[in-house]
Amino acid sequence: MQTSTTAAADSTKMEGLWSSWKCQAMELLYWRDLKQTGLVFSSVLLLLFSLTQFSVVSVIAYLALAALSATISFRVYKSVLQAVQKTDEGHPFKSYLEIEISLSHDQMQRYAEKTQYYVNSTLKELRRLFLVQDLVDSLKFAVLMWLLTYVGALFNGLTLLIMAVVSMFSMPVVYEKYQAQIDQYLGLVRTQVNSVVGKIQEKIPGAKRKAE
Repeated sequence: MQTSTTAAADSTKMEGLWSSWKCQAMELLYWRDLKQTGLVFSSVLLLLFSLTQFSVVSVIAYLALAALSATISFRVYKSVLQAVQKTDEGHPFKSYLEIEISLSHDQMQRYAEKTQYYVNSTLKELRRLFLVQDLVDSLKFAVLMWLLTYVGALFNGLTLLIMAVVSMFSMPVVYEKYQAQIDQYLGLVRTQVNSVVGKIQEKIPGAKRKAE
């Protein structure tokens, strides 16, 4: 009984943390706090641009050295200050060291189950597409892969990641400001795409979906 109660409490806590992180992410992407979003956006871009010039190992090592230099310097500074002022404030990072960051067995099990679910779903979807369970979906996937060959020839993975980050921090604001116009154009595009897909389904034998 106590175990189930603890598991329920952990689940509620994780749901609350996830909701909090989601709200914080939305606030960042919509630039609710300009200073905070600007700091995160510039830091991520700086990291990605650093990866274009240096290896991943070098970037991680330099970041670790920079963080250690800052924390060690602050630790020594506070120790000297306490010795000069003859105070006993304790470790300057004591509050952070006391924060519980370990994951319980139940939490690890839930994460493993979610990972297993996503992996199985992905494998089933890939099997469905490659073995042409639905001809239209397989054709769409083939067109997408064909387009990606051209994208890969123009940009490497890191460049695409930089473009994705820039889009993440710009598109939500643009969509929020011009939502009506964007929805209108997206509706027109969706109508045209559905029309083309419908014509293809009529001309290709076996391409029509079975009525559910």
